[in-house]
Amino acid sequence: MEKPEAFKPGQPDRITFRLPDVAHTWREGHRIMVQIQSSWFPLTDRNPQKFIDISKAHADDFVKATERVYFGGADGSKIELRVDQ
Repeated sequence: MEKPEAFKPGQPDRITFRLPDVAHTWREGHRIMVQIQSSWFPLTDRNPQKFIDISKAHADDFVKATERVYFGGADGSKIELRVDQ
């Protein structure tokens, strides 16, 4: 976070983060859903999809984004969950 770098288009990259521990409980048969998105609008600022200062973005800086989730292999997407029993 201290030294942000832009992602390279079309190249898989690793994103690692921890969700706050809020003691979620999933019972047998329950499912979780993961949403991949490039902004959290309207809860936070719109994302222009360019590596620029959002406060200085102009209307033409806001462009369509394509989010990819890679399946399988070394670059496959995954979610790791700790399971307490």
